[in-house]
Amino acid sequence: MQSPSSRSGYFFAAGTILIWSGFVLVARLGGTSDLNPFDITALRFGVAATVLLPLWLFWKRVPLFNRKMLALALTGGLAYSLVVYSAFRYAPAAHGAVLISGLLPFFVPLFALLILREPLRSSLRMALPVIAIGLIFLGLDIFSRSENTLPGDLLLILSSVLWAIYTILAKRSGFDPWEMAIGGALLAAILYLPVYILLLPKAILLVPFKDIALQGIYHGVIVAVVAMVFYMAAMTRLGPARLGSCMALVPAIAGLGSSLILGEALSSWLIIGLLATSTGAWLGAR
Repeated sequence: MQSPSSRSGYFFAAGTILIWSGFVLVARLGGTSDLNPFDITALRFGVAATVLLPLWLFWKRVPLFNRKMLALALTGGLAYSLVVYSAFRYAPAAHGAVLISGLLPFFVPLFALLILREPLRSSLRMALPVIAIGLIFLGLDIFSRSENTLPGDLLLILSSVLWAIYTILAKRSGFDPWEMAIGGALLAAILYLPVYILLLPKAILLVPFKDIALQGIYHGVIVAVVAMVFYMAAMTRLGPARLGSCMALVPAIAGLGSSLILGEALSSWLIIGLLATSTGAWLGAR
């Protein structure tokens, strides 16, 4: 019988899964627009910092300038954002759904074992081979396409590695979910925005306001604040390995959305891959 903590953990995990599925679609829309990865990253942390600064001033004065918060801001904040937004300029949303969330069940338990000495659960030993089958079918889809998506696919894999490392660092940091969301976003904004304004190429003035609003609100509020709190709340209740396996449900939802909303073609290889990774997620989260 599940404990109340586990039940609430799965509630937060479900919310994260839905938001991450939307993240893949919105990030792909940004990747195919005139916005560049530097613009979208600036929107993410600029909007998030605007929303979270009052909370930092009047509610949680999270310490910003320490090694733990710096590691979180650099890995799951800046590095992940710049890599993943660059990836979606070259790879379709369905590939992102599989390669980011589909690989988390491998990377998170691996880093949990190496860093936290957390043993691999028996259900994950059943789930990982099924997820691996799904990734193999994704590989068949990638190499059957006429366009070259390999640069984007490699960046997507790197994105998954960065998020897995961030998950383990967050688990080890001792911060609560709100502290990580507030501190990580504010420190990332402090580090990044001056560099973006002074040195990096910008296309934000060439894009319609509705596109800027979509990217800013979704990435800066829904992803950087809501999903971050949900993800960390789920991790503290379920543990990094079980949450990592839950996130492999994202491919099925985002893959369907990429076809219905973005009009991306779903080959038979890709459909089998999406189903396999989602089945593996169910096995791992039992």
